[in-house]
Amino acid sequence: MFSFRTTSLEDQLDKSLLEGKVGCFCTQNCWDTERGRYMYDIFASRGNLEVIFSPRDTELTPLTNHIDIIEEAIPRLNAIVVEIQDVGSRYFNYTKDLFRLMEILNAMENAPSLYIVDHINPAGRTVEGTMPQCEGEKFVPKVAHRHGLTIGELANLYYSEIGAKFALHIISALATDQSRQLMPWTIAPCSDIPGLFTCDMYSGGGLWNNTNICPGIGTARPYEYIGAPFVKATAAAGLPAPEGVLMRPCSFTPATGIYEGQKCYGFQIMLQPGTEYHSLMHTLQLMRWFRENYPEFKLDSGFKAKLADPLLEDYIEGNVAWDDAREHIKVEEQKWIRKAKKFTLYEDAPYRIK
Repeated sequence: MFSFRTTSLEDQLDKSLLEGKVGCFCTQNCWDTERGRYMYDIFASRGNLEVIFSPRDTELTPLTNHIDIIEEAIPRLNAIVVEIQDVGSRYFNYTKDLFRLMEILNAMENAPSLYIVDHINPAGRTVEGTMPQCEGEKFVPKVAHRHGLTIGELANLYYSEIGAKFALHIISALATDQSRQLMPWTIAPCSDIPGLFTCDMYSGGGLWNNTNICPGIGTARPYEYIGAPFVKATAAAGLPAPEGVLMRPCSFTPATGIYEGQKCYGFQIMLQPGTEYHSLMHTLQLMRWFRENYPEFKLDSGFKAKLADPLLEDYIEGNVAWDDAREHIKVEEQKWIRKAKKFTLYEDAPYRIK
């Protein structure tokens, strides 16, 4: 059973929420601006809060990027309420944790009902990239690299993909004043997604995490800075820079990650005002450039599953021309948009950068 609800979570009259045992699957983004409390406080005040599934450490602790799922607690629950902030790209770990939870529920005979408090996508309705063209990462739906959906819409799609039988209820992102009082990036979704521009960089920039180029993790500007100890700290001939994008030679010393405490050299990606940035395309071009100019550049064992597109991987390796890779991305984006429209819950629809 699936439902889309336009009144707030607190106004829901389901017996499982009012009297049943409730688990809350949430991050710091479940803060209610109108009442000055967290979502789980609703059930704590009712006396039926059973368990909180939350990230493993404080909200801005580096590398704290998964929600602990206490599987033995699930069978005693009547409802699980989810409130996290997705960031618009299919790599985001907290969203993958939600899909893992959905698969756990789908394997149960008497699963608790799942309620998802929806949030606006901070990366907007813009679409980038391709649906998985080969076996990809676990707990990742068949969506584009930058999907243009909300977390509720993604759950709607995944619910269909896995043929789920448990009850799924989506609480509209427009049901409370929170979306009008706060921009969706005001509370950082996680330690490496700290601010306004990060989500626009992440759809491509997240792929750097599976290379030996550091994408500024452990600095104040993740996914805007890229570099490594072996990169030369000078302006570089032929460095790809799409219209509206400036590339500044820079240096940084990350506080965590593969080059913790080491001086890295590379570039800052700077967007001019009004630029529509296709992060995935630019990242692929930069990876090709690093491959051609630095023999030290490497992709790790998880890169293939994360990119999940052999043709784009062949482009990075120098076996496919850019025009062919770009046309492939354009066609696949159009396919994804047609699919995505079946699962949208709001009036505006995903679109691609022209």
